Amino acid sequence: MKASLVPLLTTGLLLTGGIAHADALEARLYKNPSCGCCTAYARQMEERGFDVEVIDTQDIGSVKQAAGVPYGEGACHTIELEGYVIEGHVPFAAIDRLLEERPDIDGIGLAGMPTGTPGMPGPKQSPYEVKQFIDREASPWMTI
Repeated sequence: MKASLVPLLTTGLLLTGGIAHADALEARLYKNPSCGCCTAYARQMEERGFDVEVIDTQDIGSVKQAAGVPYGEGACHTIELEGYVIEGHVPFAAIDRLLEERPDIDGIGLAGMPTGTPGMPGPKQSPYEVKQFIDREASPWMTI
């Protein structure tokens, strides 16, 4: 899924360390119905001004495959946002960068469920290695 939408951001105002959006950007978050950390991530997105539609599914693997998430880079939820795929508990600094720069990539992700990320309890254990996805291949994108 390539970014194909005209950028909707018209301002670069900061709001609690993130981007303030003139109009709420719409996100679809696909998750297992029983996953509480995914629900927490969605709520934190909403607190940052995103309009989040949560879609419960028992077949999250098919969602990831259709979205082009590279093998081995999966996490517990998959988000569609502005023509990009965001896989897992990606810190909001990475999402802000993605929306500011609008790179020609399919998306970004943080594999697994690292402690201390949005929606996950506990302290940060080590740097978060966010990867970019291009044609079902992952490569380093940002360390937080």
